[in-house]
This record gives sequence, structure tokens and C-alpha cells, in this order.
Amino acid sequence: MRLSQRSLGALALVAAVTAAAVGFLLVFDRGSDALLKAGNASVVGRGQVVYLENCASCHGRNLEGQPDWKSPDNEGFLPAPPHDASGHTWHHPDRVLFDVTKLGVAEAANLKNYKTRMPPFENLLEDDEIIAALSYIKSTWPEDMRRRHDQLNRVDELRERSNP
Repeated sequence: MRLSQRSLGALALVAAVTAAAVGFLLVFDRGSDALLKAGNASVVGRGQVVYLENCASCHGRNLEGQPDWKSPDNEGFLPAPPHDASGHTWHHPDRVLFDVTKLGVAEAANLKNYKTRMPPFENLLEDDEIIAALSYIKSTWPEDMRRRHDQLNRVDELRERSNP
């Protein structure tokens, strides 16, 4: 089946308008449904307390993680990763960070045989406490990293909207 020049032009126009809309949303859309509130001082303050009481024993008081965190220990467990700029936390959108914290890595990522010492926090912390702790973590990242994380969240939101 051959498309006429008119049909090809119409398809090109639709593709261009779609690309422009997605680009606009990625750059200018600030109506985000992001879970984390790294710019909210009261949420971040509460989150620091929650983090220090529940997370720092493994992830470090300064979010530095455990040594050699990328290599499994003798029992096959990965040490706790850092949540500061040296880690990979910012590579994951808010929803993934929340689900991993609340449900645990194995459940959130559907990795039934994943070995971790991190417990799911769903019976230990309220949802708003998890959001506060994660907001505190994000608040410590350099501004450019926070912007990239915000962009990742916008892409994730667009993906969710297009796959209901």
C-alpha cells in the first residue's frame, strides 16, 4: 500500500505536533504529580528525622551507603547503596523509590529471588513518612541532579498517562 504525498504530509504533521507536545511537557510542565517534596522545608525536616531513625544505620548518616556497595558480600547480599550524589537513587522515578521503600526491592521490582537485607517498610512507616524520608534524600542532591530527576519523573508520568 502506497501513501499519497498528502497522507505522508498529514502523518508528518501529526508526528511533529506530538513531538512538540511531549517536548513542551518535558521542559515546561510544572504541574507534576511528583511524590517527593524536596523543596518543602517542613517535609524535608521531618524526612531527615525519619531517615536518621530508620535508614541511616545502613545507608549512612550522610547518605554515603556501605563500602563496596556494588559487590555482593559473602552471603550474596548487596550492601546498602549510597543515597547521595555518588549513588544511583536519582536514576529512579519517585514512584519506584516509594514502592521499593514501602514494599521492598523484591516485591516492587518483581524479583522474587533478590537477596536484600532491607526490609519492606509498609508495616514500619506511614506513606507520608516514606515520602518525607525520600524528599529529604532528594533535597541533598546537587541542583542539576534534582532537575534531571524531575525530568525523569515527567517522562515516567507521560508513560503512565499513555499506558493506563
